[in-house]
Amino acid sequence: MPAGKERVRVAGRELTLTNLDKIIYPQTGTTKADVLAYYAAVAHVLIPAAANRPATRKRWVNGVGTAEHPGEVFFQKNLEDSAPGWLPRAAVTHKDRTIYYPLVNDAATLTWFGQINSLEIHVPQWCVDSHGNQLNPDRLVLDLDPGEGAGLPECREVALLARSILEDVGLDPVPVTSGSKGIHLYAPLDGTQSSDQISAFARELARALEADHPDLAVSDMKKTLRKGKVLVDWSQNNAAKTTIVPYSLRGRPTPMVAAPRTWREISSSRLKHLDYHEVLRRVQDGKDPFAAVVSASGQPANSPSGAGAHGGSKHGGSKHSRPTQGGSAAGSDGHDANPRLAKYRSMRDPKATPEPFSGAAGSGDAFVIQEHHASRLHYDLRLEHDGVLVSWAIPKGVPESGGKNHLAVQTEDHPMDYLTFHGTIPKGEYGAGEMTIWDTGTYELHKWINGREVIVTLHGSEGGGLGSPKKFALIHTGRGQGKDAEGQWLIHLMDKEQAGGRRRYAAPADAITEASAAPSPTDFSPMMATAGDEADLQGSNWQFELKWDGVRAILVADAQRVRIFSRNGNDVTRTYPELTDRSCWPEQPFVADGEIVAVGGDGRPDFGLLQGRMKLNRPADVAKARTAIPVRLVLFDLLSDGGTDLRRLPLSKRRERLEGFYRPSGCPVDLSLVLDDRIDHILESARELGLEGVMAKRTDSRYVSGQRTRTWIKLKIEQTQEVVVGGWRPGKGGRQDTVGSLLVGIPDGDKLQYVGRVGSGFSTRELAELRQTVERLARKTSPFHEVPRPDAADAHWVAPQLVGEVTYSEWTGPGRLRHPRWRGWRLDKDPSEVVREA
Repeated sequence: MPAGKERVRVAGRELTLTNLDKIIYPQTGTTKADVLAYYAAVAHVLIPAAANRPATRKRWVNGVGTAEHPGEVFFQKNLEDSAPGWLPRAAVTHKDRTIYYPLVNDAATLTWFGQINSLEIHVPQWCVDSHGNQLNPDRLVLDLDPGEGAGLPECREVALLARSILEDVGLDPVPVTSGSKGIHLYAPLDGTQSSDQISAFARELARALEADHPDLAVSDMKKTLRKGKVLVDWSQNNAAKTTIVPYSLRGRPTPMVAAPRTWREISSSRLKHLDYHEVLRRVQDGKDPFAAVVSASGQPANSPSGAGAHGGSKHGGSKHSRPTQGGSAAGSDGHDANPRLAKYRSMRDPKATPEPFSGAAGSGDAFVIQEHHASRLHYDLRLEHDGVLVSWAIPKGVPESGGKNHLAVQTEDHPMDYLTFHGTIPKGEYGAGEMTIWDTGTYELHKWINGREVIVTLHGSEGGGLGSPKKFALIHTGRGQGKDAEGQWLIHLMDKEQAGGRRRYAAPADAITEASAAPSPTDFSPMMATAGDEADLQGSNWQFELKWDGVRAILVADAQRVRIFSRNGNDVTRTYPELTDRSCWPEQPFVADGEIVAVGGDGRPDFGLLQGRMKLNRPADVAKARTAIPVRLVLFDLLSDGGTDLRRLPLSKRRERLEGFYRPSGCPVDLSLVLDDRIDHILESARELGLEGVMAKRTDSRYVSGQRTRTWIKLKIEQTQEVVVGGWRPGKGGRQDTVGSLLVGIPDGDKLQYVGRVGSGFSTRELAELRQTVERLARKTSPFHEVPRPDAADAHWVAPQLVGEVTYSEWTGPGRLRHPRWRGWRLDKDPSEVVREA
């Protein structure tokens, strides 16, 4: 993998990898490219150990540092807003909030983790099902953690003792050297008991080890009791706790790994922790001791039911109750033992119904819609996900317009064989009636949150019921009570232009369709660009325009009026009345995209000058400011024209429509010029003119509302960064009555990652207003993960609701902005939209 940057395709997903030559482990010179290569090589053994488990991550943005100077680490639970929509996730509701955790279910997710330097991956001992429900634990874990004066040899001794007890109760543990200090022991469970029950068993096991070997083992976490001993930490079986996933890297000075081992290795006096080179060789040789846990988890292995009182037995006087013996999940018929299909199997008799039971493997992205003439006609939508078909019954079929949602009821998961099933289910059996295939094919995944939301584009078969590809959102309603509430969803057709009859065929790629109603602003949120450089412009045809230093504007017009909406959907029509004169525009309804700019005395767009217009909405204030700060609109895209939605057209055709639509009229509206020159020449000219940069757009790009894409690349000349204000420090001297500096950050999970303080670049007017602005948002606690003590000493904290923009010279090693200077407020943007641009 070359240094610098590379665009790759992993598991069907396109990712851009940056800073590949960045040193992540300084002591060994291990780079981000090395980390990504490691995770790519072990994905096939790591993913089964982590799949369907809510993942928390430890992230070292600037590398792990050294033992003397460790790098700054962030512990992340909530998935970033900047995470790609396709990344699998689960919504887990805690006492006071709901957290959206990523699920490490594919290699693309693992690569994305590596790209953002999430080195350590931690998961609980339980999974979530396709409904988003937490299942019972399917494995037990003991963390053998050496106290001061003890080490790996003592852990090894305790591991061998614990193995004997676990085997005595019918469990088959697998050891993992943690890559840090101790050893983890995992044993597969059959999933019939709760986390509380498993925790209770593990606690009694730890106490038994302590009672039998008081000089070696301890079950109490108090540090004063652990000196020279090994803590048998049973608490990680608690449903709220997590353990580092096997094969994960560690954020230690050297790239060590939580490495599954054999008992022969544990028995060796030469036992040591393994680094990623050693684990790579083992995996390449086909060694995967943890496969025994993965293959048995959820299947009817023996399960602990508790531990007995201390008494006499062969284990030095301890008595251990045996777990209950589970039956065969596969059953006498030898059917698939996937625990997610247990409900499916329980509802059907394989001797009485022709429905499939074999549990064949799938391709990863298949779907089927079946027409089911049961007691009532309905349709069944089934999407392949994690080895099963996640299923919804849709009484009225898939919606044929975006204006009307249909009820969808999530049902039990089905085996993959159901993709091709059609026939008659006999009378008296569950679902009795005729079933035919209405359409089948593959789907493109945009978002999957178990139990909450699924967004997919279905690509059916020629002559199938869908006709052209259609994008659907399945949304859980949250209505109902008890178990009935889990299954209640709505299915929504997201693309109105794809609505139509049941037997339509695919339209040509450049087809456009007519909309029956005037444009709705909620349907036309702006498409967003991604920051990049010239290296991103390879392999495609690109169109170049200047990047206008203003605020984004979506214009929505019907026959009577023109309205303007900001990037975050706010109606700002009253702020810019000179742009909404209906006589300035063509008569037909339309939706256009552009940038509002204020031109300074030197003829260049001036973002600071525009600040004087952005906050105004009272007619008297706006009228006064129009003379002092006139604005213009630069048009660069046409989304709808005369009721025709143009967004699925390639940019080249939309540009033709825009040039035919635009007419010079003496109004303050301009057409963004397409620059016909080499990109390096265009950038040099923009630099000489003092402009913000250049926009590069692929000529074949469709307009994707509300999404940030890499088919539009912004190439900035001046380095700018949007930030969220989280605090302020009082001024001194001539600024003692106002704000000396703002403390700013970038959203990182449920808090802000601190990126520095900004004290310059404010106009006199802004300083006069600033103190009132920040005091209005005052809060008692810091919204940042961590702020250096000197910066936090006299800080006042504020609710992280305001977005601003700064210029800077570079990012420093600890992830701070060097020489940041205030450019102005970004009232058109929400804090959740802010991402690190560089």
